[in-house]
Amino acid sequence: MNEGLLNKIKSVGLSYQEYYNLTKKEIETADPNKFTDDEKKRHEDKKLNLHRMTRIEKHYSISEELKNLILQVDKPQTWMIISETWCGDSAQNIPFISKMAETNSNINIKIILRDSNPDIMDLYLTNGTRSIPILVAFDESGKELLRWGPRPQEAKQLVNDLIAQGVEKSIRAEKLHLWYGRNRGRSLEIEMLNAIRNALLSDSQCEFYHDKM
Repeated sequence: MNEGLLNKIKSVGLSYQEYYNLTKKEIETADPNKFTDDEKKRHEDKKLNLHRMTRIEKHYSISEELKNLILQVDKPQTWMIISETWCGDSAQNIPFISKMAETNSNINIKIILRDSNPDIMDLYLTNGTRSIPILVAFDESGKELLRWGPRPQEAKQLVNDLIAQGVEKSIRAEKLHLWYGRNRGRSLEIEMLNAIRNALLSDSQCEFYHDKM
């Protein structure tokens, strides 16, 4: 990543609280009388997402193992998350990630809106699609440290299995969010533990080899 792109992420990205407030504002200022069918669906999704984010914020406490690992980050990092306020997977994951980042002042979250930043989104496609949320962590030079998304592996497998079974989209979504409700962030924590541990290990190895030169 070049420095200019990282600066853009810092400039246009939202904090988690700004993203939460944006979701709330879009719900409160919308005029349902002017909705198309698609807009009505997205409005209902946003209301569900606000409820999901509020619930997770209220009940989630980061595990001591993950907290202690994140506290080992001793240099500034930017955690970019590509999202949209109507995205159910985003609402089920971003509040957890935000809570994780809050444990270390070296970590700064920037949430990028997918549809208004296609140049950034298209750098992080999933199998050629603009799937969200996508988390990418960078150091201050713009080096990529870790990448995660758009949902935990167990949830990905669930959706893939349902698609293979020919289950219709609305039922797939229902089963996916039921899984999220039961999992309560455990799979995400495990995956973030592994991703952050690998990033820290890679960084320490780079420093070791640099010192030897």
